[in-house]
Amino acid sequence: MSIEAPWLRIIGIGEDGLEGLSRSARELLDGAEILIGGARHLAMLPVDGRERIEWPSPLPSFLDRLQELRGRKVAVLATGDPMHYGIGATFAKVIAADEMVVIPTPSAFSLAAARLGWPLAEVRTLTVHGRPLSLLAAALQPGAKLILLSEGRETPGQVAAFLTGAGFGKSAITVFEHMGGPKEARLDGLAENWTHAPGADFNTVAVQLSTPDRPVALGATPGLDDAFFENDGQLTKREIRATTLAALRPGPGQLLWDVGAGSGSIGIEWMRSDTQARAIAIEPKAERVARIRRNAETLGTPLLRIVEGQAPDALDGLEEPDAVFLGGGITAPGLLEICWNALRPGGRLVANVVTLEGEAELTEARSMLGGELIRIAVSRLEPVGPYHGWRPLMPVTQWICRKPGPGGTG
Repeated sequence: MSIEAPWLRIIGIGEDGLEGLSRSARELLDGAEILIGGARHLAMLPVDGRERIEWPSPLPSFLDRLQELRGRKVAVLATGDPMHYGIGATFAKVIAADEMVVIPTPSAFSLAAARLGWPLAEVRTLTVHGRPLSLLAAALQPGAKLILLSEGRETPGQVAAFLTGAGFGKSAITVFEHMGGPKEARLDGLAENWTHAPGADFNTVAVQLSTPDRPVALGATPGLDDAFFENDGQLTKREIRATTLAALRPGPGQLLWDVGAGSGSIGIEWMRSDTQARAIAIEPKAERVARIRRNAETLGTPLLRIVEGQAPDALDGLEEPDAVFLGGGITAPGLLEICWNALRPGGRLVANVVTLEGEAELTEARSMLGGELIRIAVSRLEPVGPYHGWRPLMPVTQWICRKPGPGGTG
């Protein structure tokens, strides 16, 4: 390793401690003036008089302190691969890539997959460390393989209870403790009869999902059954919702404004489409805000941001969106203009209306901004006495418009 190595050295370390480090990682560690890590990591190092800093809580409070150390040789010890749900990924948001060097060691995901014989490319990797367990709901799929980074010793039991409650009680669970070290252990069982007592804080949970024993919300394809959303009638129906999401075209890391969110169905399905997709639901009614929060928790998108307030005033100060959905309030003075101006170049705005007044607004918007107008009419087969007939839903007029500029998709 060059002696001109960047000042910030982020080094992945496993349960085998210093012996498992590569020569280049060891050289960077030995050449550091300041050592940073968790108590478990720092305990692996011999006491040699160098300054040591244990991770504070909450971690974001440390980022300013880290900036003050710029120019000194700082070694940060992290578990496994620091760029896979690790501290390296956090630092990369505030430290330029040429100011740091990252040397990973096999991650818990790699180690668990190797022990189970699971091709890692076919596994969904998640973390519930510092994140809501309800994120699992969006990953439920019969036969899917999951590997989870744990919050602590209680996590395996919590995962088992969650899966059982979600209808996946027959799922096989394997817990690995202290992988790669002399204290490595393995526990196996089914979610519905998980009886293992809480063990080591440092553990990784692998799950082979079973077939559910009841109807559940599955997959990332838009158009979940209406019954999965708690609502008061203010719900974009399944067929319209699927068409609307197709028009919005969610993507990794993209941000949606769901304005007049109602039950939150558009924002929730946007976030279910990709693990990195983000959404803000804007809703003025407190009872609907509470309902959106419950739906997001149940359907695996607890990180959905909810803003209680009336648009357009509630939009002030929000991060610029990559897409905007207007499901209500289109006739509010200035709302459409504010949303269009906030939209990033290349972004898409989709608005649905069911009234003549709303259609008039969209017709005028199309004349000024372009885009396309479509009419969506859906009928559902329902009983009519002893027979069956088609019962139409209210027709929806939809305006789809892409803002000029780079980015976005056609």
